[in-house]
Amino acid sequence: MSAAVLSQPAQAQQQAPPPHHPRPPHGAAEPAVPAPPPAEKLSTLRLSATLAANDQQPVRSGIIWRIFEDGAQPDGSHKLVAQSEEASPTLPLPDGAYIVHAAYGLAGVTRRVAIEGANVSERIALNAGGLRLIDRLGDAQLPAQRLSISIYVPERGNSEAKLILANAKSDEMIGLPEGAYHVVSTLLDTGQGAQGGANETNSVVTADLKIPAGKLIEATLRHHAATMTLKLVKQPGGEALANTSFSVLTPGGDVIRELIGAFPSLVLAEGEYVAIARHEGKTYQGTFRVQSTKDADVEILIRDQPSNRGDENLPQ
Repeated sequence: MSAAVLSQPAQAQQQAPPPHHPRPPHGAAEPAVPAPPPAEKLSTLRLSATLAANDQQPVRSGIIWRIFEDGAQPDGSHKLVAQSEEASPTLPLPDGAYIVHAAYGLAGVTRRVAIEGANVSERIALNAGGLRLIDRLGDAQLPAQRLSISIYVPERGNSEAKLILANAKSDEMIGLPEGAYHVVSTLLDTGQGAQGGANETNSVVTADLKIPAGKLIEATLRHHAATMTLKLVKQPGGEALANTSFSVLTPGGDVIRELIGAFPSLVLAEGEYVAIARHEGKTYQGTFRVQSTKDADVEILIRDQPSNRGDENLPQ
């Protein structure tokens, strides 16, 4: 037993020693380690913009800068190498030629810039102005979610020749190139009749504006409308009858809206209207007037006989 125990370390001593890496002879050079490549020298490109060429004060917000390589790629596009939303960014770039694009809302300017071993500063004139739209109903300012605003570039004989912005926001500064514009503001109905969405109403306000370079313009658009609640009743002030369908028309017969319910409501522009109610196979009619900001109930009275027997002549 003792011999068996002693034989294990003896075997371990006979194993091959760990590999040995001989040192080079005295005086021989150590193996060379590749040196890291020299860091690429960068210069800086400092950018700023003014609304007009003769402005002294730079634009302080709302600009998006994009820097592209000047040389085109095989597909004809230019590689984006830097981007910034700072008003006056300082960008480190290697020597070379670049295309600088400054976007201010719908206004944009492109310039070619070369960097050759020195810092470069560029100030770009946007030749643009700013437009802020304020929409009101009476004395109250309308929130953006109750409006649909479109901006067009007009042509002779066609004020809506070219749509350039379909979802402009009220009470926000919109950057625009110098020029003439046509604005269309539509009031939206976000009440119960919209069924969780927003229906366009017939309250539409338009404006023709000129935006000069270097100027910020504020325009107020005033809507004239009110919310009307429709009811079919047996007597004035009576309970509204359920399962009634309503049609609202202009005096000329154009259908404005179709609604269903005991007392549906809708937003209408100021003016005269015709209301048609259908209940249990019979049709009733009444006229009413909308006064701006004066929300009201519109009651259509049931009489012994329907006011209109010719359903075939009424909108379905």
